[in-house]
Amino acid sequence: MTDAAVASSRITEAFTDRPAFIPFLSSGYPSPADTPRLLHGLAEAGADIIELGVPFSDPLADGPTIQAASWRALEQGVTVESALDQLGEVAADLPPIVIFSYLNPILRVGVEAFLERAAEAGAAGLLVTDLPVGSHPELEGRLAAGGLDLIPLAAPTTTRARLETILAHASGFLYYISRLGVTGARDALDEQLADKVAQLRAAVRLPVAVGFGISTPEQADAVAGIADGVVVGSALIAALGASEDAFRELAVSIGEAVHQHSEASA
Repeated sequence: MTDAAVASSRITEAFTDRPAFIPFLSSGYPSPADTPRLLHGLAEAGADIIELGVPFSDPLADGPTIQAASWRALEQGVTVESALDQLGEVAADLPPIVIFSYLNPILRVGVEAFLERAAEAGAAGLLVTDLPVGSHPELEGRLAAGGLDLIPLAAPTTTRARLETILAHASGFLYYISRLGVTGARDALDEQLADKVAQLRAAVRLPVAVGFGISTPEQADAVAGIADGVVVGSALIAALGASEDAFRELAVSIGEAVHQHSEASA
C-alpha cells in the first residue's frame, strides 16, 4: 500500500458500506441566498460528502459550466469570507463539507486565517486544485497541519512514484480525475476507467472517488460499481441553471444510482 495509514475523520467515515455520493455546488450560484437551501437539498438527496466551490475569477481546472457559475457568484459579491460565514450557519445539519478552492483566494485571506475560519465554519476537508504536490513544500505543510483533510488529486498520467509523493500529506479520500482536461459533462466514460481505478484501490489505503465528466445516473451507476465514491459537478450546475427542480431531480437520481451499490446488495 502506498499510504501507510489512514486516520479516521468525518470524511473517511462517510465511506461506509456503500459508495459515497459526492456532489459539487458552487457557493453563491445562482444567488448567495440560494446556497443554504441547495446544500440542504443535496443532503436530502443522499449526499455523503459535499464539495463546496469557492468562486474564483480564473478557475483553470473548470469547464465553461462551473466557470460561468463562479462568475455569476463573484458578480453578486461572493467572497471566501462570505462563503465560509454562510457555511457556518448550516454546516451542523449537513454531511462533511470539502472546500473546493484555488490557491489565490486562500492566500488573500492568509493560510492560517483561512484554515481557522474554515474549521470554525464546520468544513471537514480542503481541495486546492492548483497547488501541485511538491511545488511549495512549506505551504503544503501549513495546509496539511490545519486540521482539515487535505484531499489529493490523481490523474490518468500519474505514475506510481508520483502517487507516493501526492499521498504523503493526504487524507480523506483520493480524488481520481477520470480523464485529462477540465471539468464538464461527457457522453461516455473512459473505456479503461475500471482497470485504472482497480489499480489505484489496490495501491492506496484512502478511499478512491472518481470525478470529471460524470453526467448521468447511468454513468454514476457504472462508476459506483468500481470506485469508493462518485463526484458529480458540472451536470448538477447545468441542471441548476435550468431550474432548481431539475437540480434536485438529478441529484436524487444520481444519489440513488450510487447507493444501490451497497455491501448488502453485492
